Amino acid sequence: MFDLVLTGGRVVDPAQGLDEVLDIGFADGRVAALGHSLGEAVETRDVTGRVVTPGLIDLHTHVYWGGTSLGVDPDSYAKSSGLTTLIDAGSAGPGNIAGFRAHVIERSDVRILPFLNISFAGIFATYWDINVGECTDLGLLNPRVALAVAKQQSDLVVGVKVRVGASTSGALGAMPMQIALEVAEHAGLPLMAHLDNPPPWRREVLGLLRKGDILTHCFRPFPNAPVAPDGSIEADVMEARARGVIFDIGHGRSSFGFASAMAMLKGGFLPDVLSSDVHVISIAGPAFDLLTTMSKFLALGVALPEVVRATTINAARAVRLQDRGALRPGLLGDATVLSVERGRFAFTDSMGMTLEGAERLACRGIVLGGKWWHDGKQELLF
Repeated sequence: MFDLVLTGGRVVDPAQGLDEVLDIGFADGRVAALGHSLGEAVETRDVTGRVVTPGLIDLHTHVYWGGTSLGVDPDSYAKSSGLTTLIDAGSAGPGNIAGFRAHVIERSDVRILPFLNISFAGIFATYWDINVGECTDLGLLNPRVALAVAKQQSDLVVGVKVRVGASTSGALGAMPMQIALEVAEHAGLPLMAHLDNPPPWRREVLGLLRKGDILTHCFRPFPNAPVAPDGSIEADVMEARARGVIFDIGHGRSSFGFASAMAMLKGGFLPDVLSSDVHVISIAGPAFDLLTTMSKFLALGVALPEVVRATTINAARAVRLQDRGALRPGLLGDATVLSVERGRFAFTDSMGMTLEGAERLACRGIVLGGKWWHDGKQELLF
């Protein structure tokens, strides 16, 4: 007998090449079966007319709520946006990752896995009217301490995070990234690099990234945008993709531009991962949440299966997780139930540019660990 069966939903699972109406059975916290008329279950939910995907993964969030200035409450955010796994993008550093684990991660229902910030204090002073870059002080960048903590917390930490740019690393330029790369290499972890306004320049940052490393904010607006003045894709961007660098949207408050996105998509360059970069500022707009970011890409003309791919299996692979990202029997019993609302919806990027779309995704339910977790009431803020 199954613990839970979802019946009648359109299952969109790009990892398995599925896009069809199927029932899904869950047992013992795992996906147990896909098919038709699966049999008896403790609980059965009819999701006819809905889209069922593997549990959505947001690769770039900030959910060290109460421990950093920019954190949002993880369970509340996950419930509103249909998420089963949140990857925290370096909110905590070596000095406070233990607190993040004890006070937030272990007390939350949703699955949370963090990148370790190369800065000892993590992102400690980003707020509405405050922006002190954690990588502007060389005294906070100790590779020995960071490597030791990454190894101590190896059951939790999925990568190393560094933020470089005029407001985050200041006069140190790309030096914090070079330190973070050495730590990531010795820890056997991927690096996620944030890039804002120069210096450093995009070419320098991309040139340092290895296969499997992640460039977040990859469709950022000018400057350090990925497109040339004529709208073509910059050569260093294409070279980085060819050697296996992962490109992540990381929308945030100021890191996503429709102009860049349109040019990149026109050139046939889909991002590998869609993520929100949700934090205390961006959750009020223009990012709002992952479903809004996904809806923006529907408005840009990206097909639903590709949008789902970029928020499930691709996100899981980016942080080397093999137990989720697909509705394959034996994997974690996580699923997201969505509705595709149709109408006229206005979406705004980080520069204030507005794009009208005919579809919008909304969460209608979440399965977490094989059990119905939440009905997914979605409160869109635009």
